[in-house]
Amino acid sequence: MYRPGPRNLITDVPGLSVGNATDESVRSGVTVVLCPGGWAAGVDVRGGGPGVRETETLSAENGYATAHAVTLSGGSVFGLGAADGVVAALSARGEGLMVRPGAPRVPIVPGAVLYDLANGGDKAWGLDPPYRRLGAEAVGAAGPAFELGAFGAGRGARAGLVQGGLGSASLDLGEGLMVGALAAVNPIGSVFMPDGRTFWAWPFEIDGEFGGRAPGGEAGAIEPMPDDTRLAGQGRLAPGANTTLAVVAVNAALSAGECKRVAMMAQDGLSRAVRPAHTPFDGDVVFALASGEIDLGQDERLRRIARIGSALADCLARAIARGVYLARD
Repeated sequence: MYRPGPRNLITDVPGLSVGNATDESVRSGVTVVLCPGGWAAGVDVRGGGPGVRETETLSAENGYATAHAVTLSGGSVFGLGAADGVVAALSARGEGLMVRPGAPRVPIVPGAVLYDLANGGDKAWGLDPPYRRLGAEAVGAAGPAFELGAFGAGRGARAGLVQGGLGSASLDLGEGLMVGALAAVNPIGSVFMPDGRTFWAWPFEIDGEFGGRAPGGEAGAIEPMPDDTRLAGQGRLAPGANTTLAVVAVNAALSAGECKRVAMMAQDGLSRAVRPAHTPFDGDVVFALASGEIDLGQDERLRRIARIGSALADCLARAIARGVYLARD
C-alpha cells in the first residue's frame, strides 16, 4: 500500500524546503518553495482570474524553464511583490543564473497570488505593501518542516464560505520516487459535500489526515454553485477574488514539457477537492517542479510520467482538504 512520506509534506521530495511568513496585523502572508540550484519547472493556469508572475518564463519553447523558487502570496496584485523579496534574498546567497561574471546572480522566481484584501486586516500600507519584506522573511524561515492552516499564503484565505488555509501532502511511490503537493486554498467553490462536513476529497484520505469522515449516502443531483447570496455579501463574486494556488513536485528527471503535462494532470486533484473549480471567479494555478534526481529512462517513459501525474493529482486533493481542515474557524 502506498504511504505518505515521513512528514506528509511536499518537503518529503528530497531537496525542497518551504518557508512561511505571516503578518497578523495585515492578516496575510507569503509561502515560498525553494529549489536549490534550479529545478525543471512548468505551470498550468486554468482559472479565469489569475494573478501571476514569470509564468511565461516556464514555457517549454523559451530558453530557461527552470525555477529557483516559487512564491505563493496573499495580497492580490500587491502580493506579486513578494517575489522581489525572494529574488533579492536568493541572489544575496549566490543563488540564480550567472549571466555575466561579476554581476548579481539572477534567480528565476515565478509566483501567483490570491485575493485576501477584504478580510478585515490592516491594509493601509500606502506606498509600502509588506509583501517584499514577507517574501524575504519566508526565505529565511524555509526548511523541511513548516506550519499548515492559517499561515503564510493561507493566512487570509477563504474556501467558499469557510476559512481556507495552507495544506500539503506527499506520497511515496516506491523505487525512490517521491511526490508532493502544496496548496493555498481560497476558492469560490466548496471543499465540502452537501452535509457541510465531509470533504469532496474523502476517497483519497490517508490515516484520517483531514478528519476521517466518509459520506453517509449519495450526493445526488445538487446545486452546482454554492450560496450566491452569502458569497456576494462577502464580495467574492468578482473575477480574481478567489483562487487555489498549488505547487506539485517530484524527484524525477522531467523536461519542461513533461513538467507542464504533470501540472495539467495535477489540476484534476483540484477538481476532485473543490466544487466547482476553474470558474471565471478563480485564478487557479498549478506549478510543477522536478529535481532531476531519478532518471525515468525511455522504456515506458510515458506510462511513468502518467503515473506521476496521477499521484500528484491525488496529493493535491489531499493537500487542499488538509489546508482547510487545519484552519477551520
